Amino acid sequence: MKIAVVGAAGTIGMRIANEAIRRGHEVTAVVRNPDKLSEHKDNMNIVRADAVDPSSVAEAVKGHDAVISAYGPRFGEEEELLEAARALIEGIRRGGVQRLLIVGGAGSLITDSGEALMDTREFPEEVRTLAKAHADAYGIYQDCDLDWSYLSPAAIIEPGRRTGQFRIGTDWLITDESGSSRISAEDYAVAMLDELEDPQFIRTRFTVAY
Repeated sequence: MKIAVVGAAGTIGMRIANEAIRRGHEVTAVVRNPDKLSEHKDNMNIVRADAVDPSSVAEAVKGHDAVISAYGPRFGEEEELLEAARALIEGIRRGGVQRLLIVGGAGSLITDSGEALMDTREFPEEVRTLAKAHADAYGIYQDCDLDWSYLSPAAIIEPGRRTGQFRIGTDWLITDESGSSRISAEDYAVAMLDELEDPQFIRTRFTVAY
């Protein structure tokens, strides 16, 4: 497939792009600053585009089979997630692409207490604004007419090993026997590409964790 990865220069976006290349897909990295990916120019197409500009998005994704958005706002500009969600939907539609997969947030997942993770006492205050923005952006995607899938990570996602072994859920936070909720960015990328290649969650949210 021809896949456009928006935000491919980020921690998660780069791992998604690498996983797609590993599987033999043709990848276009859609980024604000192509210089960040200069060392990867031999194994992917690199296109400069602004994720909050529908026209820029449309031009970048035209001719692709699917778009994966790993867009992340700058610190302190979390509300840009909502602007980007609207711009991506409009731009992808204009670009003639129907399939959209989104790197989402974990904050709106439901915990065993019945509360959203971001509303629990233990949730870090410094990322609550970002979590709320992700939840609001999720609402925007829910109302769009694209074939979208929204992948919420575990409570903790960080670089690690690619094992290919994890559990899949929908709206509830997945935890292990000790109550921990984790996934490596590498295995998160595996789950994202699995969904692209064999869709199970069209127009809905899913989550992965160990």
